[in-house]
Amino acid sequence: MSTNRRAPLPGSSRHQRPNIGILLRDLHHDLVQRVTIELADAGFADIRPAHTAVFQHIDADGSRLTDLADRAHITKQSMGYLVDYLEARGYLERRPDPNDRRVALICLTEHGWDQVRAALAIITEIEDEWTRQLGKSRMSQLRDAATELRSTSIRDDRRQR
Repeated sequence: MSTNRRAPLPGSSRHQRPNIGILLRDLHHDLVQRVTIELADAGFADIRPAHTAVFQHIDADGSRLTDLADRAHITKQSMGYLVDYLEARGYLERRPDPNDRRVALICLTEHGWDQVRAALAIITEIEDEWTRQLGKSRMSQLRDAATELRSTSIRDDRRQR
């Protein structure tokens, strides 16, 4: 007798023991969703999860579009779309690059900085909740392990080339 139900692939998101990539992806997704919802409650209702690609990678003194796209691992065209959206809503502005006037730097406006500060406060609240749930020692171990793995990741290898 056959059934339409199929067993989940080992390690998949439906498996009883999902692989580490899925666990990390799910935590990241939940974190981004929560930040987005709470930013909306704080007056930043026009921010979407995709915009983290800009805010996570922009330098305090501005970044070139190509650098933002490279850091976010998306195309220049996709990053341009995100930047245009955020610029139209007052989060970003383009300024001439003092080192090369042919190139624009993407810079945070005061409204953009307000959003960054609000997002960082929300992330701190989430980390505090995770610390209460896991305990200080386990949260410290989680942060240390993630930091160690990050320091040896392929992303860092590419940056050194």
